[in-house]
Amino acid sequence: MPLALLALAIGAFGIGTTEFVIMGLLPEVAGDYGVSIPTAGYLVTGYALGVMFGAPLMTVLGTKISRKRMLMLLMGLFIVGNLLSALAPAFSVMLIGRIVASLAHGAFFGIGAVVAADLVAPDKKAGAIAMMFTGLTVANVVGVPLGTLVGQSVGWRVTFAIVAALGVVGLAGIARLVPDMPKAEGVRLRHELAAFKNVQVLLAMAMTVLGFGGVFAAITYIAPMMTHVTGFADGSVTWLLVLFGLGMVGGNLVGGRFADRALMPMLYVSLGALSVVLALFTLTAHDKLLSAITIALIGALGFATVPPLQKRVLDQAHGAPTLASAVNIGAFNLGNALSAWLGGLVIAAGLGYTAPNWVGAVLAAGALVLALLSAALERRTGEPGTVVTGGAPAGQRAAVPH
Repeated sequence: MPLALLALAIGAFGIGTTEFVIMGLLPEVAGDYGVSIPTAGYLVTGYALGVMFGAPLMTVLGTKISRKRMLMLLMGLFIVGNLLSALAPAFSVMLIGRIVASLAHGAFFGIGAVVAADLVAPDKKAGAIAMMFTGLTVANVVGVPLGTLVGQSVGWRVTFAIVAALGVVGLAGIARLVPDMPKAEGVRLRHELAAFKNVQVLLAMAMTVLGFGGVFAAITYIAPMMTHVTGFADGSVTWLLVLFGLGMVGGNLVGGRFADRALMPMLYVSLGALSVVLALFTLTAHDKLLSAITIALIGALGFATVPPLQKRVLDQAHGAPTLASAVNIGAFNLGNALSAWLGGLVIAAGLGYTAPNWVGAVLAAGALVLALLSAALERRTGEPGTVVTGGAPAGQRAAVPH
C-alpha cells in the first residue's frame, strides 16, 4: 500500500477523534460554560448536521481544484475548527468551531476514498479505502479514550488543541506524500449530479443509512443498557467502547480485503450476521461476558460493511464519483441520527433499554433486503449497474464492472 494512504489515515484519525471525544467530555464542557448537559449535546448534533450538509457543499465547492489541494484545504478547515473550539470564550463560539470542523469531515472521507482507490490497482481498491478508514476506527480505540482522559485530567481545551495538532500532521503528510493526480478529463458538476440518477447509487446509499443505522441504534444507548440491564459499573463503559472500537478495526480491514474479491457476498454476510447479532443482543445484554463479546461483534460486522458500501458507490458512479462518495459519508451520519431517534422512541415508549437492539436488527435486515434487490436488478439488466462516465454527456451511459 502506498505511503500516501498513511497520510490519509492520520487525517481520518484526527477527524474520528474530534467527532466522538466530545461525548465523553460533555460534563466538563457544560460545567465550564454553565449550560445543561442537553444544551451541551448540541455540540454533537451540530457536528452531525454539519457533516450531512457539509459533505456535498464542500465537494461541490472543490470541483474546480485538484483533489490533493482540496484535501489540504479541508484539513486546514479542520485545524481552524478545532483551534476555535479549544479557545472558544463562549459556548456559542465553541458550537461554531464544531460546525466548522464538521464541514471538513464528509468531504475529506468522500474525496479521500476516491484518491485512495486511485492510488492502487483495481483489485485492491476496497483494501485501500479500508486502510484510510482504519484511521477512523483506531481513533475509537486510542484517540477517544486518551482524549477523554486528557480532557478530564488537564482540561478539555487541551484535548481539542492536541486534535488540531494532529490535523497539522495530517496536512503535512498529505502535502508531502499524496501525489497531485490530474482531474478526470471532461468531468463537470453536472456529471457528478447525474450519478444520482442511477438507482444503484441510491440503493447503495440507502444500504449505508440502514446498515450503519443498525449499529448506532444499539451503541447510542450502550451506557444505560450496560449499567441498568447488564450491571456494569459506570467506569466500565469506556472499556466496553474500546472493545467496540477494536471490533471496528478488525471488521474494517476484513471488509476491505474480501470486498475486493466478492463485494456483494461480503455485504450479504456482514449485513445478515449484523441483523442476527443485534437481535441476540436483547438476550446477551443480561450477561457481562456475552454482552462484551456481542459489542465487539457489532463493531466488527458494522464496519465490515463500510469498505464494500463505499466501493459500491464509487463503482456505480464511475467517472464522476467524488460527490457521490462524499454524500455517502453523509449517509452514515444520517443513519446515526435516524437510529438514535428511533432508539429513543422505543425507550420512551417503555420498552426498556434493550429495545433499540430490535430497532437495529430491523434496520440491518432492511439493508440486507436492499442489497438483494440491488443484485437482482443487476441480474435482470444483465450488466453490473449502469453508471455515468466522466466525460460523457449526462444522457450517455456505460457499464462498469466491479
